[in-house]
Amino acid sequence: MTELTIKLPKELQTKAASQLLGKALIEMIKQDISKRYKETGEVTDEDWEFCEHIDWHPVDELPQKPEHIEELKRRMKEETGKVYHSTDEFFNDLDAKK
Repeated sequence: MTELTIKLPKELQTKAASQLLGKALIEMIKQDISKRYKETGEVTDEDWEFCEHIDWHPVDELPQKPEHIEELKRRMKEETGKVYHSTDEFFNDLDAKK
């Protein structure tokens, strides 16, 4: 993996500024990996290493398939009798039970 060294002006050399810069760089890299993944359907070994390091995968950014949402609704109805109208609703309900 390529290393990048950035020299910051004194006024930006705070922990908060460097964390913000780090987050921005990670988001830029994630967008680049997502774009290439959508175009090729593949992840390079270097990209995979980065994804593993931040516990993320470009498939996380893809829209959910309608058939998966329907399967989730069907299973949840069978198991709980409750019908969820979106995955967000399901996960909000799941978080509330913690």
